Order: sequence, then structure tokens, then C-alpha cells
Amino acid sequence: MSKPYSLDLRERVVKAVEETGLSRRKAAAHFGIGVRTAIEWVHRHRQTGSVAPRKIGGYKPKKIAGAHRDWLVARCREKDFTLRGLVEELAERGLAVDYRSVWGLRPSRETELQKKPCTRPNRTGPTWRAGEGSGENIRAGLIRPGWFSSMRPGSRPTWPPCGDGPRAAKG
Repeated sequence: MSKPYSLDLRERVVKAVEETGLSRRKAAAHFGIGVRTAIEWVHRHRQTGSVAPRKIGGYKPKKIAGAHRDWLVARCREKDFTLRGLVEELAERGLAVDYRSVWGLRPSRETELQKKPCTRPNRTGPTWRAGEGSGENIRAGLIRPGWFSSMRPGSRPTWPPCGDGPRAAKG
């Protein structure tokens, strides 16, 4: 998020427009700001008498709170659910939310949807049945680690002999 322009710059732009009669476009070009910015500053000064910036950001309270949150926690512990299903049930109870609000709530560990663990296997095992052959042996050492399949060196081309060969051309 960017920082607001300084109060000093805002006051100088408004002063140039109000006192010296400079147009908003010319004031914006003179001070190196956007035309729309100068227009809004002058408009705000005329309406409120101040050019101070408005509040940026802030805390947005969660929609699912109080009785709705208590109901949601109890409902999640009762039986299986889907996020979309919970959204519909909350709408029936008079609370319009989207599924991201429900997912972001995460009332407790018991109600979270469990995903597959993202861990590497602790060892590599054989991919064939015990007692059977493992198939053709693959030699990974033949391909250099930095090469992709499209960069592998191919076999040398074999050109078919032309006539009597190179001696016939000198001839």
C-alpha cells in the first residue's frame, strides 16, 4: 500500500488553485501529480475545509461472530459438511456470507478440512512385486543432470555414400 501525499503538498496545490486562480489541470502539471488527484483535493477542501488524507486500511470485523459463530462450531462438530453447504445454511439463518468467510473462520482444529500431508516419503521402495524382475535397467548416469530431454545429444548422423565417395569428386 502506498503512502499518502504530504499535507504540505496538498495545501500548496489547493492554494495555487484557490488563491492564484490556476486551473486544476495546470496545478497538477506544475506540482507533478495526477489531474484527478488535484480535482479531489480541491473538492475536499471546499466541502470540509481540510485536505488531510482519509483513513487508509483498517480493521474489518468478521461477519460470522457471536451466535452465528457458536452455531457454526456446533454444526461442524455434528456431521459432515461442505463449505458451500454451510454458506447456504447460514443464509437460511439470515447471514449472507461467501464460502471464503466460512473457510477463513476456522473455529477449531476439529472443524478444519483435512488435506493430504505434503511430506516427502522417508525412503524409496521398489516399484515391482517381490520375486519378479524389475524390468529393463535404466542408467540415469548417461544423461547429464543439467540437460533436458530436448537438449540430449543425439547420435551422429550417418550419411549414405555418394558415388565413389570423396575421392571421386577430386578426380
